[in-house]
Amino acid sequence: MNGTAKHNGHVCPQHILLVEDEQDLAKLIILNLKALNYSVDHATTLKQAMHIIEHKKLDLILMDRMLPDGDGIMLCEQLRQDGKEVPLMLLTAKDSEADVVLGLEAGADDYLVKPFSVLELRARVKALLRRGKTQHEQTQQIEFNSVSINSSTREVTAFNKALTLTAREFDLLLFLAKHPQQVFSRMQLLEAVWGYNYDGYEHTVNSHINRLRNKLSLCSPEHDLVKTVWGVGYKFSPPEVQAH
Repeated sequence: MNGTAKHNGHVCPQHILLVEDEQDLAKLIILNLKALNYSVDHATTLKQAMHIIEHKKLDLILMDRMLPDGDGIMLCEQLRQDGKEVPLMLLTAKDSEADVVLGLEAGADDYLVKPFSVLELRARVKALLRRGKTQHEQTQQIEFNSVSINSSTREVTAFNKALTLTAREFDLLLFLAKHPQQVFSRMQLLEAVWGYNYDGYEHTVNSHINRLRNKLSLCSPEHDLVKTVWGVGYKFSPPEVQAH
């Protein structure tokens, strides 16, 4: 059944927030989301969106970029800095590679360029909600010598120090740690962690890897946990198999 999830034995509609100030487009999107049995809240400004986010449990946010009181990317960045994990898709007429990378680096899970087809919107929404549900249900504790990663609490401890990561940095570390010593190309990481597989967006992987490495090095400068395999990609190298 589309758009529903069980909660305490009852079937509840999944809840989507649409942030879009173009009224005709908003009506079309809402009509299609409700046809899939999703519950939809609609905001036309960042301020309205923040009020809804603070008072309701959301399963997905669809966010326009150019809003009357600012850029949707600002709200996306704020949500990720606050540790909010709700999936977020940007809707925008800005289609340059730089704009797409900017959206992904801000923490967006997907990026749909206007004008888009209703069928594509429906497919992307379903995919994001499926991914979010799967990630929520998978609880896993990964333990290495001096490194601990909990996918349920999203806590990381490295060399007896708690690590503060953004949502995307955590997802990247978790994926690599699930496959220790396995080398992944930038494109493989982009597809596995971001859900993208388009050429030209590898820059966002590089920037996240660099930030992740910097934070890990603060815990133990002598251990290089995320290694570069030149010409191929990156791998997670656990402490117990590193040379001292």
